[in-house]
Amino acid sequence: MTWTYAGCAAALGLGVALMAPISAQAQAQAQAQAAAAAADDDYINPDRPGIADGSNVVGAGRFQIETGVQEEFRHSGGASDRTLLLPTLLRLGLSKDWELRVETTGAYIWDRVSDPASGVAKSQGTDPISLGVKYHFQDTAGISQPSLGVILRVFAPSGSGQFKTSHTTADLRLAADWDIAPKWSLNPNVGVAVYESGGRTYEAGLFAMTLNYNPSPILNFFVDTGVQSPEIKNGRTAVIYDAGVAYIIGHDIQLDASVGTGAGGSTPPHPFVSAGISKRF
Repeated sequence: MTWTYAGCAAALGLGVALMAPISAQAQAQAQAQAAAAAADDDYINPDRPGIADGSNVVGAGRFQIETGVQEEFRHSGGASDRTLLLPTLLRLGLSKDWELRVETTGAYIWDRVSDPASGVAKSQGTDPISLGVKYHFQDTAGISQPSLGVILRVFAPSGSGQFKTSHTTADLRLAADWDIAPKWSLNPNVGVAVYESGGRTYEAGLFAMTLNYNPSPILNFFVDTGVQSPEIKNGRTAVIYDAGVAYIIGHDIQLDASVGTGAGGSTPPHPFVSAGISKRF
C-alpha cells in the first residue's frame, strides 16, 4: 500500500476525531473526581470551642450556628459565685471571603452568689449582643504562609439585668491559622478593644493562641490561652487557659467539650467547664 500526504492527513484527522470524545470523557472524569475529593475534605470549621477564633469564613450562602453551655466558678474571700451561660454565635456567608456575625457570650445567664455574711443572691439576664463581620484575605500555603482574616465586632448598648451595658463598645482582631507540622497547627489572635466596666469605657489589648492536634480530619485536641490587659478599667491583666476536644459527625456537625481556669487577674473563672454543638446549613 502506498501512503500519500492526503491519506496521512485523513488518517490523522480521523484519529483526532476518534480521540476527542475519549479526551473529553477523561477530563470530565478528572473534574468529577476532583469535586468528590473536595467534598470529602469540606468539613465544618467552627470558631468554638477554643478561646481564639479562626481566620476562615463559612462560605457564600452558608449559615452556621455555634452554641453551648458553660458553667463558671469564682471565689472571693468567703463568697462563691456560680454562673451558667449560653454562648452563641451565628454566622452567615456573604461571599467566599466575607461573613456576617451575630454573637453573645450569654444568650441567657443564671448567676448565684453565696456569701456567709449576706446569704444567697440570685440574678439572671442576657449579655450584650454584637453585630460583626469577618474578612478572610489570605489563604494558607503550608508552613510558609498562614491563613489570615480580620474580625470586627460592635456591641450596641444591650443586655438585661446586671449584665446590661450603656455604651457602644467594639473590638478588632487579626486571626491566623498556621499549619506548623503534619497534624499540628497554631491559631493566634491579636487585637484591640474598647469595653465597658462599671459604667465607664476603657481600652484594652487582646491576645489569644490555640495549639491544635488533628490525628484525623474529624478529631481535634487543643490547648489554648487568652490574655486581656487590662481586664477592667484601671485593672490588672487577665489570663485564662483551657484544653478540650472537638469531634465532627458527618461533615456539618461538630461536638465539643473543654475545661479551663484563670491564671491571672480577678475576673476569670476558677474553673470553668463547657460543652457545645455547631451545625452548618
